[in-house]
Amino acid sequence: MEVFQTIGDRVVPATGEVALGAPRLVVVLAVALALVLAPPVWGVVRLVVTLVHELGHAVVGVLVGRSFTGFVLRGDMSGHAVTRGPVRGAGRVASTWAGYPAPAVVGALLVWAAGRGWAAPVLTACLAVLLFALVRVRSMLTAVVMVVALAGSAALWWWRDDTLQSQVLVGLGLVLVVGAWRHLGAVLEDRSVGSDPGVLAALTRVPRLVWNATFVLVAAAATWLVGAEVLTTLR
Repeated sequence: MEVFQTIGDRVVPATGEVALGAPRLVVVLAVALALVLAPPVWGVVRLVVTLVHELGHAVVGVLVGRSFTGFVLRGDMSGHAVTRGPVRGAGRVASTWAGYPAPAVVGALLVWAAGRGWAAPVLTACLAVLLFALVRVRSMLTAVVMVVALAGSAALWWWRDDTLQSQVLVGLGLVLVVGAWRHLGAVLEDRSVGSDPGVLAALTRVPRLVWNATFVLVAAAATWLVGAEVLTTLR
């Protein structure tokens, strides 16, 4: 019973006031933007965005009935997730589409949840997804990134501090949303048939321009939500 109580204490939403004040939020914003905009740092941080991108393929693939068999992150910061199932159909389209919107959607969810005291349950869900994906790692670099992500998330979850959890989730959410736009900028210039919009165009005969537009719309909606949350706090 003590084990269940201990776990439960780390899963339930916060009961007190944990919303970040304006001074702390400004610091979090500055750190997050520095991580994304400083070229040397971005070269490493973008692995986090790529990880969320690939897990977006995987999670949506599983939700639509496909099997998630493995994924890799590469030294050039690209990645690849493999789901098995019908080569065509709505499930394949959904899992292929999910990659580029995933960082923006997850980032907005993190910021929204952190401001409402839901950092602990969201962090628990993130841990569950990381553990689910860990056994499907297919390269050494991927394993290193996953172990670091798991270790950091587990420490933040176990030694629970509601304010610190909120700060980290808001910062990570901002990194993911801005990182999503940087990834979108790259894919909008990519004309290869192997890119996600290229594969979607081949699967559906809907032009890649339309698929790219859906990525942009989702990222814009996520950015609007994050901006609204930040402005509300700063006022």
